[in-house]
Amino acid sequence: MAHAAPTLKAQSRRRRATLAIPAAAIWPTMSWMSRRGTFASYWGSRLPILQGGTFAFVAPSLAMLTLPAWKCPEWTLNATLANISSPEFTEEWQKRIRELQGAIMVASCVQMLVGFSGLIGFLMRFIGPLTIAPTISLVALPLFDSAGHDAGIHWGISFLTIFLIVLFSQYLKHIAIPVPVYGGEKRCHTSKFYMFQVFPVLLALCISWLICFVLTATDTFPLVPTAYGYQARTDTKGSVLSQAPWFRFPYPGQWGLPTISLAGVFGIIAGVISSMVESVGDYYACARLVGAPPPPKHAINRGIGIEGLGCLLAGAWGTGNGTTSYSENVGALGITGVGSRRVTVVAGCVLLVMGVLGKVGAAFATIPPPVIGGMFLVMFGVISAVGISNLQYVDMNSSRNLFIFGFSIYCGLAIPNWVNKNTEKLQTGILQLDQVIQVLLTTGMFVGGFLGFLLDNTIPGSLEERGLLAWNRIREESEETAMASAIYALPWGIGTAFCTSRCFQVLPFCPQLDHHGKGKTSVSQSTLASDASSSGEGLPMVKESPL
Repeated sequence: MAHAAPTLKAQSRRRRATLAIPAAAIWPTMSWMSRRGTFASYWGSRLPILQGGTFAFVAPSLAMLTLPAWKCPEWTLNATLANISSPEFTEEWQKRIRELQGAIMVASCVQMLVGFSGLIGFLMRFIGPLTIAPTISLVALPLFDSAGHDAGIHWGISFLTIFLIVLFSQYLKHIAIPVPVYGGEKRCHTSKFYMFQVFPVLLALCISWLICFVLTATDTFPLVPTAYGYQARTDTKGSVLSQAPWFRFPYPGQWGLPTISLAGVFGIIAGVISSMVESVGDYYACARLVGAPPPPKHAINRGIGIEGLGCLLAGAWGTGNGTTSYSENVGALGITGVGSRRVTVVAGCVLLVMGVLGKVGAAFATIPPPVIGGMFLVMFGVISAVGISNLQYVDMNSSRNLFIFGFSIYCGLAIPNWVNKNTEKLQTGILQLDQVIQVLLTTGMFVGGFLGFLLDNTIPGSLEERGLLAWNRIREESEETAMASAIYALPWGIGTAFCTSRCFQVLPFCPQLDHHGKGKTSVSQSTLASDASSSGEGLPMVKESPL
């Protein structure tokens, strides 16, 4: 219910008291749909990216829920007076979820149309490094305040988490641990396992979490809620764990029949646009981190279309949010260096179990914010660096390119900050238009990416100066090599081994074949592609992170 509070200050005051029931109820559904979205990426972009709830939908959702029709009744704002288990209270938050469901389902159809029609792939010919670089960098840079706030709750725990991640991922990544293995010719034997390279974030998170639990059990952390370090305790969200059921199976329409309003649809469409821009940037960042060729147009078309399908299912199941590629997951790839699709599928199965076992899923809500903040400081830094690394194709001695990148980045930080503080100065009198303008101008990656796109395509400059010569060469080679065909082709031989008719090939989200019916590959690269594909759906760069 805190979502619909009139002001941000009111939200912060009431959030802890009134969020327990909705969080415990919605968490299993979010985890369940993250698993389904992850398998959607298996069919979509074919990159090892987890799917889940998107920040792009938060702003339009809050904008919609602050409308007079959806403001919470006064009796629900005081958790000490309201019976949060009563049918009246339950109906108050569920009818708002139903309104979000309808808006998300309609807006997701727009994303599916943009993806499966090939429109997003058509626009890619005008998108170069000076567009991608600010877009990717601004995925993480505007989150410095959120990451710093969580880390600042207890800097000691945050620095411990950062130290462990850096220690495991950078200093101990080449240290192998012998593990017993059964099978093969030797039957029982030991094998080397690079645990610190594969699980640096997970190990650091678990160790910091355990230390916080010990410090909580011994009351080392303060007991007064207003004291510094209190939020580092692991029992501050105990209500979420106690309220979560042991078993719960999400299903479509579990909160009731979705409702639709024009204002909600227009606002969520703005979030969809931002989500698509973020996803395209994530595709390139992920491909670069795992050492794969840049994604071809058909993979981008399919990825955006499948993400739209994931949003449609998320709306039907009632998560109150859509799905998109996790930028945090891209940062984790840069740290671990593990680019296997099978790992992503296994992670999806874990999310499925968490979605069914409510207690297990809700337990992760007890991870203290300082642990998350320390992890975000590392991951968001990696994402920002990946975005800037795209400038290696651009002539950075050119004043034209320096202006475009610098201006795009700075406006991507300054304009959203001003709009958030002066929303009343952008009122046009048309509610739907106001929501769309506000959402777009408060999304830094949209502002920076749009300015980079506009300036790069209007200010005169040679293809070599703009980086498009090298960029297009790499992109064309990626669509012609056997490695790209093996990585981005549809699974199970669809479109290559069977379903190879011309009617299927003309679809903008399907891999293209030459007139002989063979993939656009070369003989010298076919062995490399077969090795990559036979290694368990793994992408090329698995042993070493670019860091």
